[in-house]
Amino acid sequence: MNIRGIEDMSRDQLQHEIERGGRFVIFQYCISIVVLSFKRVSDIRFIKGDESAFRKGAAYSLISLLLGWWGIPWGPIWTISSVITNCRGGRDITPHVVQALSTKAA
Repeated sequence: MNIRGIEDMSRDQLQHEIERGGRFVIFQYCISIVVLSFKRVSDIRFIKGDESAFRKGAAYSLISLLLGWWGIPWGPIWTISSVITNCRGGRDITPHVVQALSTKAA
């Protein structure tokens, strides 16, 4: 499991950040090649309570807007879906990651 944003954090620091509103999210992006469209997700990213998830997801939205819309019919649909998800701060998967990390520690 590749998680960005927790590289230099201890388990106690991570727990403190989660209590302050930190969360684990994934962002979506879409890439299309004429008639083929691919909807993918980013690596898991940890967003601290005082950080902007919108700013972290902006690059994935830009990728979708530039490369995703051309595939017919799913390109435009998945591009819009990805941009909306990213503008809302990504998909929050904090409970799943916390459970996996606690299981791994045990």
